[in-house]
Amino acid sequence: MAASSRAPPVIPQSCSCRMDKSPIANLKTLNFPIPGINRRNFLLSLLAFPAGELFLVDASSCSALAADGLVTASSSEASRRIEEAIRLLELGREFQAKGDFDKALMYFTLVIEGYKDFALSEYARVGRALALYEVGDRDEAITEMEDVSVSLKGYPEVHAALAAALYADKHAPLLAENQFTIATLLDPHYTDVSYVKDTKHWPPSLVSSLQQFITLT
Repeated sequence: MAASSRAPPVIPQSCSCRMDKSPIANLKTLNFPIPGINRRNFLLSLLAFPAGELFLVDASSCSALAADGLVTASSSEASRRIEEAIRLLELGREFQAKGDFDKALMYFTLVIEGYKDFALSEYARVGRALALYEVGDRDEAITEMEDVSVSLKGYPEVHAALAAALYADKHAPLLAENQFTIATLLDPHYTDVSYVKDTKHWPPSLVSSLQQFITLT
C-alpha cells in the first residue's frame, strides 16, 4: 500500500504512547469524554493513516495532544476525505448486498484509487476482489485476495475467500486448506455456506466455490 503523504502527528516525549498494528481493537482502553476530543472524530482520525503508522495513546496523553493541537487528522479537510471514503465503501457494500457486483466493483475501486493512503482502502480491496471474482477476471481476483491476505493477515473473510478460490480455480487443495484453517480458527462461521451467502453477501460464484471446497467436490 502506498505510503501516506501526511506525516503522522509528532508525539511529545511527555506523552505515554506506542505504535500498534491493530489500534481499533484497543480503543476500549480509552475513556471518553476526553477534553478537546470528540469520540467520533477521534475514531475517524485513525483512518487517516495506514494501520502500521497509527499511534495509540492513553487518555491523559490524549488530553495533552488536544491541548497542543496535535490531533491534526481531525481537521475539516481530513474529516471530509475520511467521510467520503467511508461513504463510497458503504455504497460498495450496499450494492454487493443487493447483488449488483458491477456497481459494487466500481465503488470499491473508487475507494482504492482515491484513498489508498487510508487504512480502510484495504477493506475495499477485499470487496473489490469478491466482485471481480463474479464479474471480472478471476485470476486478477485471486491475485488481489493473495495480496490482501498478507496486508490484512488475520482478517478471516479474505482467508476464507482465498481458500475457496484456490480450491475451485487453482486446484490447490493444500494451499486452500491452509487458508481455510486460518479463517475458521478466527471465525468458525465460515464453515457455514449460508453465512457467506446471507450475511456476508458473497457473489454466487464464490459461494459455489466455497461449497465445492467444504464438500470436496
